[in-house]
Amino acid sequence: MSLIEKHAVFEKNSIVLLVGILIAVAIGGLVEIVPLFYLKSTIEKVEGIRPYTPLELAGRNIYIREGCYLCHSQMIRPMRDEIERYGHYSLAAESMYDHPFQWGSKRTGPDLARVGNKYSDKWHVEHLTDPRSVVPDSVMPGYPFLAKNELDTRHIADVMKTNRIVGVPYTDDEIENAVADIQAQVNPDDKNVEAFQKRYTVVTSKGDKLSTPVARDFDGNPAKVTELDAVIAYLQVLGTMVDFSHFDDKANMR
Repeated sequence: MSLIEKHAVFEKNSIVLLVGILIAVAIGGLVEIVPLFYLKSTIEKVEGIRPYTPLELAGRNIYIREGCYLCHSQMIRPMRDEIERYGHYSLAAESMYDHPFQWGSKRTGPDLARVGNKYSDKWHVEHLTDPRSVVPDSVMPGYPFLAKNELDTRHIADVMKTNRIVGVPYTDDEIENAVADIQAQVNPDDKNVEAFQKRYTVVTSKGDKLSTPVARDFDGNPAKVTELDAVIAYLQVLGTMVDFSHFDDKANMR
């Protein structure tokens, strides 16, 4: 019996064809799924990645609350035009503590994966208050109320506990000192700044210190901790945890 004649059995008998399809799909599914059960993680660890500080986490929640993710993605694709405009392509590890992640699929505004330290705090204050004062063609709405709203810190410890349930390695010490760490991050003269920075500094196996969070008054108003402080703190940390100086972007674009 020739190969064509053998194949005719499937073409003439729908039941045999259905069984054949099921067997093929089952084999393909097992090949893809079974190996994952033997992997502890599908995300390659990258030195420098740390959980967000309480202030950055609060800012991220406000960012999501205001729908910023609807116009700004946080994922740079590994294509030449994206790398030349935004910087090194995004790594999976950079989103490992994001729940939910902010990759996005639509950009009305630019991607924000590498926006950290690209602009000054003052620029962000003006941009969030009146976008057209710094970007004349911007269609972004203003958020002047962020500077007026005092940051609600009552539930930040609970938010951190919830994040810990889904895998973010917040310690009991970090959760217990969440409110104090928020105060310390917006006031470089606070007595708890050193302890706060120690809690969130990544120490490598070689003893190098990475990703030490900055402590400063982000919105220029030392009288109170505002939602604007939190949002700017979040924006200023995006894309800053990984040292890409040893990466060859030109090679990555080939």
